[in-house]
Amino acid sequence: MISYLIDEIPHTDLQKLRTHLNDTAMPSSMEDLFWVPLPEDILSEKQYDHEDCKPHVFAVEIGDDWIKMEFFVRNLVNMRCTCSDYATRQQSDFIIRFAHTLIRDLGIRT
Repeated sequence: MISYLIDEIPHTDLQKLRTHLNDTAMPSSMEDLFWVPLPEDILSEKQYDHEDCKPHVFAVEIGDDWIKMEFFVRNLVNMRCTCSDYATRQQSDFIIRFAHTLIRDLGIRT
């Protein structure tokens, strides 16, 4: 899996990340794994056309001293659908901006 990893995060800052993601992202059935919806205006043509598969999301996972954003866009309805794919350039840029904004706005130390 291709992903964006930010590590060496202090425990107290990881808790800030958890709290924020619990409040703003979609929780998964796994602890410390969250789904973040992508804006519709950056979906690929296939993703945009798959109304029944929306929302399209990327995963954010929190580990022992790290946070990871995956560059894989999936839907939560049908994991095997052809609209799930690696992020486009525009989607990758969104994911990186999301990570940097999260770190900046929450004052996370790395």
